[in-house]
Amino acid sequence: MRCCSLSEVISLSLTPPPLSSYTNIHTLSFNLHFQFHNPLFKFHNTSSSSFSISHHHHRVAPAVAPAQPSISTVDFDYGEYVVVNFYHFLFIKDPHAEVHKHLSFLHLQGLDIHGRIYLNEQGINAQYSGPSKDALAYLNWLREDNRFSDILAQISPSETGHAFPKLKLRYKPTLCQGGISHLPLLDPSARAIPLAPSEWKNKLEAINKIDLISEEHPNRNNIILDVRNGYEWDVGHFHGAQRPNVDCFRNTSFGLSEEEITASDPLSNVDKEKANILMYCTGGIRCDVYSTILRQQGFQNLYTLEGGISHYLKNEGPAEWVGNLFVFDSRLALPPSVFHSRATTEAEMTQISGDDKFAKCYICCSEVTELRHRNCANLDCNLLFLCCRKCVKELRGCCCLSCTTAPRLRPVLNGEHRYKKWHIYRDMDMLEKMKIST
Repeated sequence: MRCCSLSEVISLSLTPPPLSSYTNIHTLSFNLHFQFHNPLFKFHNTSSSSFSISHHHHRVAPAVAPAQPSISTVDFDYGEYVVVNFYHFLFIKDPHAEVHKHLSFLHLQGLDIHGRIYLNEQGINAQYSGPSKDALAYLNWLREDNRFSDILAQISPSETGHAFPKLKLRYKPTLCQGGISHLPLLDPSARAIPLAPSEWKNKLEAINKIDLISEEHPNRNNIILDVRNGYEWDVGHFHGAQRPNVDCFRNTSFGLSEEEITASDPLSNVDKEKANILMYCTGGIRCDVYSTILRQQGFQNLYTLEGGISHYLKNEGPAEWVGNLFVFDSRLALPPSVFHSRATTEAEMTQISGDDKFAKCYICCSEVTELRHRNCANLDCNLLFLCCRKCVKELRGCCCLSCTTAPRLRPVLNGEHRYKKWHIYRDMDMLEKMKIST
């Protein structure tokens, strides 16, 4: 696929389309008022729009959520730099043209955006950082488009500037890990029912209360399912949650046929018609993806945490949550306080929330006091793991004794520092060998 050059200029019309064009295939009973301001023609929703949905057995997920209001740095004090995360499933007829449109807007406005923004026929998935003004300008511009007006974005501060090295805004065949293009992601009824953070909290409290009363008899009628990777689980998760004993989510066996079920599958021997499956992940996209798979496998009562863990922590704080939240950027792990009150120091950025006895050192299994992953210093291993300070020092940043004798070792990094891209060290190693040979 040929990406359009940023040097190409397109014409942008500042004249909004007629209100009759703001339609959708679904009719909703709420009013929207549009007001455009130069130069970014900000979108403002001046009326509150909401859905009132009761939780009955046959309830289906709403096809369209209320439009989200525009955000400015005046409304919230996010700090100088922020990280923005969102996704949205919708049909995009020409995703390549959509990519060109987004690139052109960023270029014409001179916005300083770094991160990953992927589009295809099924929608958009974005994680990016930038100065607050620039990051929010892109989000507000996107929401002016009626197709993206109801995007639920998660915003958090980035104390050290950009959380991503560069911008990748392009077409990608799949918006999430694994092959998902064949799944009916555009059909809300095929996905799980989203629960607001307050609803999720109430359900978790009720389930965990039942589990405490009947510890000897596992609760198979209510399953709290963590659909993240093992290294994400290591630094924090909800009380009472389960996940299979595998390193990566793509290797799980959730909901497979009886012949393929492994002993670590939390859904083995679960009544598919009666059991309530409550799924959660960082931002919500993996839950939406996997719920369509479970729906095809015959599971009837599927629920997801709307907006993911970050949205929950922003609204409910650390209730029923233990530990920190793993994030896929240079910050690696964040305490709940970052989402509902701005952290101001590095200590606050790495503190452990709740019970701190669950996190163990990968090497010696002792309790760790800092929930921050590190990569193995062995360039050819690069394992992401938790480690106590004692083992970091003794094994020189490696994950095991054998890695300490590897031919390509990177220097030991302390504190919040992260290794650069692996090819930088590879190229350094090649240059060093060339010097020796000459």
